[in-house]
Amino acid sequence: MILLSRTVKTPLDVIKPLTPGQEEFLKALHSKDYDIVGVFGPTGTGKSLLSIAYGITEVLKEKYQRFIIARPLIDIVLEKEITAVELGNLYYDIISTYIRDILASFIDWSIVENLIKKEKVILADIHFLRGRTFDNSVLFLDDAQNIPPESSLELLMRMGNNSKMIIAGDPVFQKNPEITLDGATLLREALMGEERAIVIDLGLKDIVRVGAKRGIKLILEVRMRKRKLNDTEKEILDAAKIYAPDADIITVAEFINDKKRYEIMSEHTPDALIITKEGHLGRLIGRGGERINKIQEEIGLKLRAIELTLDFKEFIRAIHPVSWIHKHVIDADFAGPYMLFKVNRDDFGPFVGQKGFHVKFLDAVLRKLMGVGARALEVEAPRRRRRR
Repeated sequence: MILLSRTVKTPLDVIKPLTPGQEEFLKALHSKDYDIVGVFGPTGTGKSLLSIAYGITEVLKEKYQRFIIARPLIDIVLEKEITAVELGNLYYDIISTYIRDILASFIDWSIVENLIKKEKVILADIHFLRGRTFDNSVLFLDDAQNIPPESSLELLMRMGNNSKMIIAGDPVFQKNPEITLDGATLLREALMGEERAIVIDLGLKDIVRVGAKRGIKLILEVRMRKRKLNDTEKEILDAAKIYAPDADIITVAEFINDKKRYEIMSEHTPDALIITKEGHLGRLIGRGGERINKIQEEIGLKLRAIELTLDFKEFIRAIHPVSWIHKHVIDADFAGPYMLFKVNRDDFGPFVGQKGFHVKFLDAVLRKLMGVGARALEVEAPRRRRRR
């Protein structure tokens, strides 16, 4: 038995949720209604921190006997998973260092080391769990996007009586963009309809780590720059380099066929979208729009341009068939492998469009640009305070 001194603070005595999403996540962890909690979102949202803090705290308070941590180790150069067989003790040293880095400011590391020695905290290689059963335990699978969902389910099958499992992953930014159905995406979908399971989606608004948002924007930029352009997109880019040589253009997305497929007839919707680095939009447009007008004249297509920022409502302003609808988009943020647009209930119909064609069009363009889909949710608009 581990005796917890009254003077020793557990991680959750120190760590407090900083966003509504984090509050919802912690509430789900403490709830007796759920055996499985899936938490998905970008880096910096506190998925690993809160999960590990919860597991350590519950063991220290003896609400659970053990905390099992499973995290795939990925060689980002070779893009392959490394197992304990290949690394030996170094495998567990790396995972131990990862936990130490996360908890460094919130608990005396000697307490965690003692838990590991007593096998109250177990660092597990997910490949070698068959035959084991974890009763009265918290099981935590981190970075689920990096392993096949079948491997994740192997850990789930190890759950015994009075146990809780946490699955965390990033189905957008930390996965291989060439893989459409990664482990995190598939597990999120599976958990949506699972009894006694809950899915918590954390987004950009839940990021609390300094620098994470900048990193995410750079990841998006790199992905867009790596896009293979079709002939029309190359022609637009070449013309832009002639008439706006000092503009840093990230990518060009043409969607003429998507407009036809989803019967987009609005004059507001362009034929292609040019995305520039932040601070370079004016150089592409030119004074009075003369630069982009020359590009349009040469190409013979209707163009629009935006800067790459993390304000995705600007994306709606640029290409949505209803010119005024961006004013009624209350929020735009990532939710799992999708961009979720929260729209004022009174204006939800125009946003979605007949047969859902407007959202399907947005989905097609977003997948082309970022590799994420589009979803819409109707919400009540916040009431404005009356001025006295």
